[in-house]
Amino acid sequence: LLQSFCLSLGVPGQRRPTALYPWRRAPAPSRVRRAWVIPPISVSENHKRLPYPLVQIKSDKQQLGSVIYSIQGPGVDEEPRGVFSIDKFTGKVFLNAMLDREKTDRFRLRAFALDLGGSTLEDPTDLEIVVVDQNDNRPVFLQEAFTGRVLEGAAPGTYVTRAEATDADDPETDNAALRFSILQQGGPELFSIDELTGEIRTVQVGLDREVVAVYNLTLQVADMSGDGLTATASAIITLDDINDNAPEFTRDEFFLEATEAISGVDVGRLEVEDRDLPGSPNWVARFTILEGDPDGQFTIRTDPKTNEGILSIVKVSGPQLLKVSVQNEAPLQAAAPRAERGQAKVRVHVQDTNEPPVFQENPLRTSLAEGAPPGTLVAIFSAWDPDTEQLQRLSYSKDYDPEDWLQVDAATGRIQTQRVLSPASPFLKGGWYRAIVLAQDDASQPRTATGTLSIEILEVNDHAPVLALPLPGSLCSEPHQGSGLLLGATDEDLPPHGAPFHFQLSPRLPELGRNWSLSQVNGALPPPPPERTDVQTEPPKGRRAVLRMEVSGRFRLCLEWTGAGLEAADSDPSVPPYDTALIYDYEGDGSVAGTLSSILSSQGDEDQDYDFLRDWGPRFARLADMYGHP
Repeated sequence: LLQSFCLSLGVPGQRRPTALYPWRRAPAPSRVRRAWVIPPISVSENHKRLPYPLVQIKSDKQQLGSVIYSIQGPGVDEEPRGVFSIDKFTGKVFLNAMLDREKTDRFRLRAFALDLGGSTLEDPTDLEIVVVDQNDNRPVFLQEAFTGRVLEGAAPGTYVTRAEATDADDPETDNAALRFSILQQGGPELFSIDELTGEIRTVQVGLDREVVAVYNLTLQVADMSGDGLTATASAIITLDDINDNAPEFTRDEFFLEATEAISGVDVGRLEVEDRDLPGSPNWVARFTILEGDPDGQFTIRTDPKTNEGILSIVKVSGPQLLKVSVQNEAPLQAAAPRAERGQAKVRVHVQDTNEPPVFQENPLRTSLAEGAPPGTLVAIFSAWDPDTEQLQRLSYSKDYDPEDWLQVDAATGRIQTQRVLSPASPFLKGGWYRAIVLAQDDASQPRTATGTLSIEILEVNDHAPVLALPLPGSLCSEPHQGSGLLLGATDEDLPPHGAPFHFQLSPRLPELGRNWSLSQVNGALPPPPPERTDVQTEPPKGRRAVLRMEVSGRFRLCLEWTGAGLEAADSDPSVPPYDTALIYDYEGDGSVAGTLSSILSSQGDEDQDYDFLRDWGPRFARLADMYGHP
């Protein structure tokens, strides 16, 4: 249809023309609207008959061939270009291309009337073209698959998930009025969907994960309120497990065997069944020993993969009959049925085996005095046999005795020395000697036990101190002259039987105290060590030494005494030769020679009297005869 809009001059008595002139003005002095507002022009999208006339506009100044019409705006000289056009002579507006409302739902154009010279005859007028929607778009689900979870056994009406969809058509029309439905749910109708909101809920009881764990629903959405275009999607609903199945033993009674003397090992397995979700607290089994184990000799742990109970023995004592129950980590639902085999009996048979002997004390520590003679008792290292029902004898032997110092009685385990242990033995570590003893039974397949014997070697006072020679120092005939002799001693014994030492003058010769005295020069003596209760106290050992000393005759000379020799340096520069060391020695008692000294000699021969040589003894008599006065 071609719509024409024009405005004619109002002349009384004349008939109104059918054409509309948007730019026609009313004559003065009456005032009329200068132009009409053209109502929107509607055209359907996807129109295929092209070009299609939409409207015709005319100017009231139109004279044949005197007015040129034009339009501007989107769809003409703006993108999308070429959609609309106008016949510049007739004013007819045409649609030249198919419209898509989902891209552009309306166009706003401006129409112009010009003279042949291009001058504007009228003011521009607006022209609005509205695109009418068609149902040319299917609804689209927002997801290909919707997921939801719900507890098994959930009550009817429990929310599960929500499906959502969109439609690109005009939401104000039925073209975008969507309705949801469930096409298929693979079994009884346990779920429903709200056709307007898409919410999926349970509709009845009977959801059992152990029967069906996952449900796949086929959903549909349709526009035109359910009568138009459609689309499909899926909904995957997973049932979450609850503890509605109690664990059960596979048997009423289990028979297991254990080996005697082997503790802390697995004896056997207790099999159980549970239909709940593997690995969940509703499935994991926990075992309890109800009867038959008052001393706690058995433990049961759960295998995380198989859910079996693993029975272990902490301590073996004999055959046992146990009563065991099983439960889950999670509490059982109140409405769940009780297990028919929630308890079972476990019979444990213990096989008798030969067990190794056991030392009564291991390691065994004892002590022994240094230098103990052969045959000295060290210890009795005895063991016992735990096989009380088997009559077996034990024998003892050495396994490690690096000094071959000990002797072990094979029948009793009595250990004694067979020689004297050297104090310098390299196997004495910090005063301790270590040996290893074996105890073995006489079974067909004998068992052996190993015991460690540690012996502390106690120090004894078996060496007297020895005076240290030579003695440094000097003695003079005059009291308080000379440095005195410094007495020292050594002792081969170790503390507390060695240093410090006590020096004294012999009590048998009291007259020594009139001429001689001893004084301590190295500080106070330490207190004596505490007495040991494990060894017999020994008296201190001492040694008497005789020091022979001679005091010089008429001159106040000092004697420097040593055990091996006396040495002195001639420090007087007036006595030649100046670099000659004068060496003296003690000749001993009864010497026929007198005292010899260079002090009495003179340096000149003129007035020298050599008669004094006669006083030096017979060894100088010839010299006295040669040089002395007749």
